[in-house]
Amino acid sequence: MLVRMPDHSEQVPGYRQIRMTPPTAPVAALADEDAWRARDAYPDIMGVGGAAFGVAREREEGGWEMLTHLGDFAPQDARDTMASLFRRRAHEAEQAGDEATREECVKAYELLDWEVVDELTVLGSRHRVVRGERFIRSGPTGPEPPRLSDPDPAGPGQGYRVADPVVGFVIDTVTVTGLSEGILKTELLSLVRATGTVPDDMRDDSLCAALTHPGGVLLPAEFMIAERIDGRWSPLTNGCSNPQGARDALTMDLRVMAPVMRRLDERERAEYARAADRFDEERGAALRVGDRLFRVVRVERLVRVGPDGPEGPRPSDPDPQPPVMVHDRQLREQGLLRDDDEEEEPPEEVKEMMELAEKERERRRRRDEASGSS
Repeated sequence: MLVRMPDHSEQVPGYRQIRMTPPTAPVAALADEDAWRARDAYPDIMGVGGAAFGVAREREEGGWEMLTHLGDFAPQDARDTMASLFRRRAHEAEQAGDEATREECVKAYELLDWEVVDELTVLGSRHRVVRGERFIRSGPTGPEPPRLSDPDPAGPGQGYRVADPVVGFVIDTVTVTGLSEGILKTELLSLVRATGTVPDDMRDDSLCAALTHPGGVLLPAEFMIAERIDGRWSPLTNGCSNPQGARDALTMDLRVMAPVMRRLDERERAEYARAADRFDEERGAALRVGDRLFRVVRVERLVRVGPDGPEGPRPSDPDPQPPVMVHDRQLREQGLLRDDDEEEEPPEEVKEMMELAEKERERRRRRDEASGSS
């Protein structure tokens, strides 16, 4: 549950300003109209899951450019992602004979391998782990599905081919938004965790962030699959950058994961496969399989911004794993990891899922060849 924070400010600095203008481009105008209609059909705004994290770089011309998707669910995952970016940059510099760049990038990723660091200045630019919050709209019929104006260009099984619009997105509060998006941003920035709905330290951090990072930027929406269980909608998959990616995640679950995890018999497996085929064909927003009901859900994402840029991880954000080399050392000290360990035989359930996954990849490959997709 979320509650609204009052705003008693008299002077509004740049990072708190929300610049709105009526859209003129037809596509933008349609998106703004869809957003406005969603306010009536799905009036309730709710947080979904925990925070998500990514990596951004400060730009000389202002704002911060997202270098990765916003899909890591613990700060350390994003730190590892940042380290991998510097590893790639070091390799490219080595190939180009740029020793100075290579050395600086090596120094950066080696530091991240051993220490908890959320911001680094490398090659003259600040790089930061960025925290985003996720929200859904909901109404009498449940959570909001994709809108007509949401880009959905991919065919069945091809959602992964669509570029993530968050990569390269610039977090900058001076960017002008449409009227509906500006109003939504104002609503989301006023929300904090309600008393009793989260641990006290999370609520305290929520209140603190409203003061230290009172501005914000909406990132492009993502999409996930939710299942209705005991009268409530629960997330089934992680977020995808486009609606088809979410459908593909569900059909993969129906064909590969569910048969094994739910111990389906042959009749039930055939029923799940037919439902997945139907979802591929219809490309809708909802699917019923037996007594289970699924929906593609639209997820809004907000990055809070303060005077020094986008918000990073909060002290109360779950962060269970240490840096990769520290974790490696701990496992070795506990005798859980050795260089001479033999590869263990995977459990039967895992082997069956691997076989089903290979069959699904082959099925999709044949379908793509038949349709002329590459």
